[in-house]
Amino acid sequence: TRPPFPFSPGLETAGVVAACGARVTRFKPGDRVMATLAWGGLAEQAVARESETFAIPAGMSFDEAGAFPIAYISSDVAIRWQGRLEAGETLLVLGAAGGVGLTAVEIGRAMGARVIAGASTAEKLAVAREHGAHEIVNYATDNLTERVMALTSDRGADVCFDPIGGELADAALSALGWGGRMLLVGFVGGVQQIPANRLLVKNRSALGCSLRYYRNQAPDKLRRSVEALLSWYAEGKLKPCISHRLPLERTVEAIKLLTDRRAHGKIVVVPGA
Repeated sequence: TRPPFPFSPGLETAGVVAACGARVTRFKPGDRVMATLAWGGLAEQAVARESETFAIPAGMSFDEAGAFPIAYISSDVAIRWQGRLEAGETLLVLGAAGGVGLTAVEIGRAMGARVIAGASTAEKLAVAREHGAHEIVNYATDNLTERVMALTSDRGADVCFDPIGGELADAALSALGWGGRMLLVGFVGGVQQIPANRLLVKNRSALGCSLRYYRNQAPDKLRRSVEALLSWYAEGKLKPCISHRLPLERTVEAIKLLTDRRAHGKIVVVPGA
């Protein structure tokens, strides 16, 4: 929900703690932290809940920390808790070179799944390959359903991570096998229209995945996801992809890069840069 004007957008931030509330026990002024926010990240200062603030691990830069929370946590809670992905299963990721999709590729591989990355250009697919995709599908030139079925010997994918929606969702649903789980993470290409009969006949599921739920209703699961993510980062399994680094006064340009789909991974906006 958009807050009333005026407000600063931005769902995540990283920096140094300036002050803590009286009941805060995990942090102190001077600590390096990253956080998820309802809004206000695109600013020189921000206020975050203690439960949504996390220590930046050794070796992680502020740029990486600023690009880490929303994308990685959103992907992990969707794949882990909603998708229930298991080692050896096949994960199909749409929008696989985007800020969220690329993290899903890395997380799927870290969980031991076979990852099929879908994107609309060869350049984007190359980025997905660099971040761990086992197989790729160019859905601008290939039939998504046919390609996935060929790659899985007609078994289909076990889980589909869909931040795109629109016509791609229909093709991805057809590419799901028996008991497949469709994770509805976003709908930049249009709201997914999913006929119930196509879920029923193969025992499939379509599952909404909102980070807000885990922030407000399941903070323990969110915390466990973050612990797993930071462990994988320490092991070198997660490598935040930052395609652009811009100063705060160029925020409008940063947003346009996203809406024009010209960014791979994340764009970092830095006050005072």
